[in-house]
Amino acid sequence: MKSLTHLESYKALHRHFMAMKDVHMRDLFKENGVRGIEYFLQIGDLKLDYSKNRITNDTLNLLFDLARECDLKAKITAMFEGEKINTTENRAVLHTALRNRANSSVKVDGIDVMPNVREVLQKMQKFSDSLRVGSWLGYTKQIITDVVNIGIGGSDLGALMVCKALKNFGHPRLNMHFVSNVDGIELQGVLQKIHPETTLFIVASKTFSTQETLTNAFTARKWFLDYALNEKYIAKHFVAVSTNKEAVREFGIDLENMFEFWNWVGGRYSLWSAIGLPIMIYLGKENFLSLLEGAYLMDKHFCNAPFEKNMPVIMALVGIWYINFFGAGSHIIAPYDSVLRYLPKFIQQLDMESNGKQVRKDGKRIDYDTGPIIWGDTGINAQHAFFQLLHQGTHLSPIDLIASLSKRGSLPEHHEILLSNVFAQAEAFMCGKTLEEAQAEMFNEGFSEDEIQRLAPHRVFSGNRPSNILLLDEICPRSIGSLVALYEHKIFVQGIIWDINSFDQWGVELGKELAKTILSELKGGKIQEHDSSTKHLIQIYRQFNLN
Repeated sequence: MKSLTHLESYKALHRHFMAMKDVHMRDLFKENGVRGIEYFLQIGDLKLDYSKNRITNDTLNLLFDLARECDLKAKITAMFEGEKINTTENRAVLHTALRNRANSSVKVDGIDVMPNVREVLQKMQKFSDSLRVGSWLGYTKQIITDVVNIGIGGSDLGALMVCKALKNFGHPRLNMHFVSNVDGIELQGVLQKIHPETTLFIVASKTFSTQETLTNAFTARKWFLDYALNEKYIAKHFVAVSTNKEAVREFGIDLENMFEFWNWVGGRYSLWSAIGLPIMIYLGKENFLSLLEGAYLMDKHFCNAPFEKNMPVIMALVGIWYINFFGAGSHIIAPYDSVLRYLPKFIQQLDMESNGKQVRKDGKRIDYDTGPIIWGDTGINAQHAFFQLLHQGTHLSPIDLIASLSKRGSLPEHHEILLSNVFAQAEAFMCGKTLEEAQAEMFNEGFSEDEIQRLAPHRVFSGNRPSNILLLDEICPRSIGSLVALYEHKIFVQGIIWDINSFDQWGVELGKELAKTILSELKGGKIQEHDSSTKHLIQIYRQFNLN
């Protein structure tokens, strides 16, 4: 494939950008009184208003041409049919098979994976049911009250985000804890809240060799055995989500309590798999299946809808427009529902670990920008933190404003105030405020002419700042499933346009490899060859702690 910048559709987009770069959205809305209706999509419980973007029909048509020239449709089909599109690891990419709610087969190397998927799902259902009804008992015959998930990255963030987002659906007896940081303070804080006789630990690690996860797991194991004294009791208080049977057995976990997943499931795409065991335990099997159904709805839409009506495709291509033409290096996720406070962090890993790449699939260095920096916070808090930069700063950072339409809680006016801020911020980002408007406003407020001349420039908002509004009918398992799948597919589309492999993560490995060497040195081993800075830092630590 040609480099992106040499494609004819890309060149046409560049010419269009030169004509569009100074066009203001204010004028686009004046020219088209139904723009807000035309640039609007609804898929199931999820609504997208993408009208407040610096786009026209010509922009969209040129972006669709780019997608076609990149053969996007065929590559969507290849992913869903189990072709090994993860080319650097020679693997299929089939997180979509995990939520395949049809009876259709999905094959990898000619073998249908769906029987195994259904088997693991049934095993998860049986186990989670036993915990929820209280038939699974600890070694002293007490009911489990606390579940501690020990993982990191994709083995932590997805389950954490969903459990927090859907806490209203959670089992009232079960307290869910998530430990990922190897900083001992995090695990210690959890251990102080729980009791060995009533706690279940889930050790989530595909290889069962991840340093941070195993460090925390063995610490939890020792804490448990210091109380229980007998290793045979581990079987009642520890389960594993892994593919490494031998390592799981050596840890002391009964293989009957090991939940399998497969190398065609990437960690950051794995909440639909056994990695989602904490979700099923907390929410119950019906709600977990509803989560899968919401994602499946988005999968079908993504596969079948034409580009012009395809929600993930449109979001992805509009993102390409800003990143590769306007130079927007970051993207904001701002949920306005507090239960979605972990969503920005989840999307951060999903996007940046997928598309933070600098070479194409053929190994050649890229001469254009790829994945943006993803950041964000709950919208109301963000308005009093970093929205200043978004409104009046020098950086262009598109923003996704996410909220639910249904009221949660009974406090009067709270939800209306919340939604008024969502809609107002999007309008303010788009419209801005001109110097003339600022001057007129100050005049009506009684400012003197000198004050107006001096202060009005500080009250100018350039506007023309792009945003999407994503509205969920309500925060429920189905809508969360659709929302996560939407972002998964958006990221996939952008990876296709950039001709990168969105499903490996070699950048995670280098620092971890070096850390193994430095760890032995911090504990007193022979200091190896390092740069002068690293060597000096190691010596400082040793002098502080080993003398």
